[in-house]
Amino acid sequence: MKIIIFAGGVGTRLWPVSRKNTPKQFEKIYGDYSTLQLAAKRLQPDFSWDDLYVSTGKAYVDIVAKQLPKMPKDHIIGEPEMRDVGPAVGLIAGILMKESPDEPMAILWSDHLVAEEEHFRKILLTAGEVVTDDPGKIIFVGQKPRFASVNLGWIDYGGEVFSRNDLSFRAFLGFKYKPETETAEQYIKSGHHAWNLGYFVTTPRFLWSRYKTSAPEIFNGLQKITENWKTGNFSTVLEEVYPTLEKIHFDNAILEKLDPSSALVISENIGWSDIGAWEALKEALTNSEEENLVKGNVMLEDSRDSLAFNYTNQLCVGIDLDKLLVITTPDVILVCPKTSVPKIKKFVEKLAGTPHEHLT
Repeated sequence: MKIIIFAGGVGTRLWPVSRKNTPKQFEKIYGDYSTLQLAAKRLQPDFSWDDLYVSTGKAYVDIVAKQLPKMPKDHIIGEPEMRDVGPAVGLIAGILMKESPDEPMAILWSDHLVAEEEHFRKILLTAGEVVTDDPGKIIFVGQKPRFASVNLGWIDYGGEVFSRNDLSFRAFLGFKYKPETETAEQYIKSGHHAWNLGYFVTTPRFLWSRYKTSAPEIFNGLQKITENWKTGNFSTVLEEVYPTLEKIHFDNAILEKLDPSSALVISENIGWSDIGAWEALKEALTNSEEENLVKGNVMLEDSRDSLAFNYTNQLCVGIDLDKLLVITTPDVILVCPKTSVPKIKKFVEKLAGTPHEHLT
C-alpha cells in the first residue's frame, strides 16, 4: 500500500507559531516531533519508507526532506503553486498510475493527532485488502464523534455491508460540512454519523478514472504533467501546467459527484484530533474542558479552560484567565478568547502590505 501525507497548508489558525515560512505541520507545536513527523512515525512498522509520499508546496520540499530523511527524495512532490486539494490529490493519483495503478493508496493529513496508532494501522491495512479485492471502491475512514462539533465535516453512513478483521464496513450515504449546532447534536444521537477526517483508501486507477469523468479539464492538465513522470521534462511541465489548473477542493471536484454505491465507511475510535487551530489543540490534549494547557515557562493562577504557550525564555504569568489563549513568541504576543480563533486568520490576512507583513 502507498501512503500519501498531505503537508501543504500554511496554517494561519495556529499563528503566530505557524507562519508562511514554517507552517504548523513542520513545527513542534507540542512535544518533541512536528505533526508531519508524527504522521509518518505512527505508520511504523507496518509501512516502509519506500511506501510513503508527501505532497507539499515547492517551498517546503527541503524542510520535508530534512524532517523525514529516510523517505526517498523523489517521493516528496512539491506543487509549484497551491491550487487547493482537488488538483493536489489528482497529481498524486496520476503519479501513482505510473508507479502502481492497482496497489491500494491511502490519503492522510499531516496536522492531526492519532492516539490509537496500532488500531489505525489495522484499519488502513484492512481497507487496503478490501480495495484489492474490489478495485472499484473508495473507503472513507471516520472517527466516532466525541462531541457535537460544528467545526468539522461529518459522514452519514448506513447499515453494515460486511465485516473484516473485526471492522465493520458500512454503506456511504453522504457528507455534511460544518453543520449547525442543532444538526450536530442530532448527528451525535443518531449513531450513524462520524467525523470526516479526509482520510480514504482506494486505488490510483479508480481515483484517476473519477478525475477523467468528473473533472475532465483538470484531468487533461494532470495527464500532460504525469506522462512526463521520471523524465527530464517533469519539473518543467509541472511548473508550466499545474498553475493553470482550476483551484478547487477535492470534495467539490470529485466527491460531490461520486456514486454512493462505490463508497464504504469505517467509523472507529482512533483517538483522532484535528490540531489545526489552538482551541482544537487544547481539546485534543486535555482530559476536561476546565483543564488548562501550558507549554514553556508559564505559571497560571486561578485560571480555567485556557491555553498558554510560551516559546521564549521569559516567564509568562496568567491570573484569573477564563477561556483564553495566550501565545508568546520572540516577536509576537497573541491574547484572545478561545471563541475568537476564526478571527486569527482574518487578522493575519490584514497584515499584508503593512510594516508587519514579515510576521505572517
